[in-house]
Amino acid sequence: MSKPPGTRQCIIDAVLRIIGEDGIAGVTNRRIAKEAGVSLGSVTYHFATQHELLRESLLHFVAEETRRFTELADQCQTEGMDLDRAAFVVGQVARGTEFDSRHIAPFELYVQAGRDERLRAAAAQCFAAYDRLAARILTGLGVCDAERWASSAVALVFGLQLRSLATGSPAEELVDALLLLARGAQHG
Repeated sequence: MSKPPGTRQCIIDAVLRIIGEDGIAGVTNRRIAKEAGVSLGSVTYHFATQHELLRESLLHFVAEETRRFTELADQCQTEGMDLDRAAFVVGQVARGTEFDSRHIAPFELYVQAGRDERLRAAAAQCFAAYDRLAARILTGLGVCDAERWASSAVALVFGLQLRSLATGSPAEELVDALLLLARGAQHG
C-alpha cells in the first residue's frame, strides 16, 4: 500500500494541474491552496516564492519523465531494436503523453524557462533524458552518429506533440514521422 502524498507533493501536483489548465498566470497561492486542499499558510511555508514553486514543479515533472524515459532507454538497450520495436517504443511514448492538464504544464514551464534562466537547468535535465532515449533507439536501429541525431529526433517529437496539442491530431502521426526519420538516417 502506497503512502499518501505529503503536503509539499499535493502542492506541486496542484501547481502542475493549474498550469496545465490556465497557464502560469493562473498560479496564485490561494488557488494552489484550494486545489491542493491545504491551508494558504502551507503553500507559503513550503515555497517562499512563485519561482521556487515553478522550479520545484518542473523538477518534479523532470524526475518522473527522466525515470520513465531512462527505463525505456534501458529496455531498448537490453531487448534489441528493429523498426517494429522502435515503433512500439515511440508509440508507448506518444500514447503515454496524453494531453491532460498535467502533461500540458511542462510545455508552459519550458516556455517559462525561456523567459527565466533560473528554470533552464531543470529543463535541460529533462531534455538530456529525452536525448538519451532517442540515442539508444537510433543506435539500436543502426543509425550512424546516433548521438548527433538524437536532439533532432527529440525536437521532432516535441514539435509533433505541440502540433497534436494544438490541432487534436492523433499520436500515430508522431510514430510515422519518427519512423520516416529513422529509415532515412539508416540509409544516409
